[in-house]
Amino acid sequence: MTTSTALWVGEFARRLGVDAPSDAERDAILALAGAAAHASERTAAPIACWMAAAAGLSAADALTLAREISDSGSF
Repeated sequence: MTTSTALWVGEFARRLGVDAPSDAERDAILALAGAAAHASERTAAPIACWMAAAAGLSAADALTLAREISDSGSF
């Protein structure tokens, strides 16, 4: 049996002692992961999400930055 994403994330958040992401935050996180994976190798997706969290960025701000990098092609 597979647990739904919402249930798993909810339990993970509970054990971390944080709130689970809202629907809007979840959508931005997934978009950030997609932007990183499509602009680079797929492994960039989880690393970019971790780095954004470590830097204290909101998912929306991290997504904006990721799109700027992808659009500029300056890397």
